[in-house]
Amino acid sequence: MEQAKALNALEPFLALTKSATSPRAAADLIVRATSAPNTYIFTELLQTPEIQALAASEEFAPFLRLLEVFSYGTYSSYTSTPGLPELNEAQRLKLRQLSLMTLADNKTADSSASEPPLSYASLQSALDLPSRQALEELVIRAIYAGLLKAQLNPKDSVVQINSVAPLRDVAPKAIGGLLSSLQAWSDRCDATLESLAEQMAQLRADADRRAAQAAAREEKIKKLVKNEKKS
Repeated sequence: MEQAKALNALEPFLALTKSATSPRAAADLIVRATSAPNTYIFTELLQTPEIQALAASEEFAPFLRLLEVFSYGTYSSYTSTPGLPELNEAQRLKLRQLSLMTLADNKTADSSASEPPLSYASLQSALDLPSRQALEELVIRAIYAGLLKAQLNPKDSVVQINSVAPLRDVAPKAIGGLLSSLQAWSDRCDATLESLAEQMAQLRADADRRAAQAAAREEKIKKLVKNEKKS
């Protein structure tokens, strides 16, 4: 449901790419799309010819790189990349929310705990937030926006992550690893299905053997009864 909502929010900007015939218009479209509420998935916009054409513009190429950061980067990616356009307040909030999702998702994937925590200090540093209150406000807004399910724990200064909405694009460099993971998962499924098939075959064989033994016993009993009657 979150993905459908995000894709619907992006749809008007995809339609506007047809009229973004100049680099300036395409750059303005990027600013509007990344500032709009509920836009969290940007791959389709990033792949349009009008947006990709910005790579050939020395003046507006930074806007293409900015959209790449919003698509699969983090706030740290933005601050560590020189020459990117200045963010407005809506963009700054959006990029911090997206980054929070990535940090929470990575923590969940790397931890064996079912609900791993993130420390206030690590999040403040990664998201360049000035205070605990600013971090708590960001997390609360992300929760109400449906981006993640989490609880604040001010006493221990941690954010307890329950789940993260699937609203981040996959970086091109990560596709190979993702495909490898999916192939490994597919191989495990095939092995499991093969094992189940072998077990089912064994169960059927055992059932057939028991049925044959029961039939043999019944036939033997019938013969004994028949012989007994004759005698």
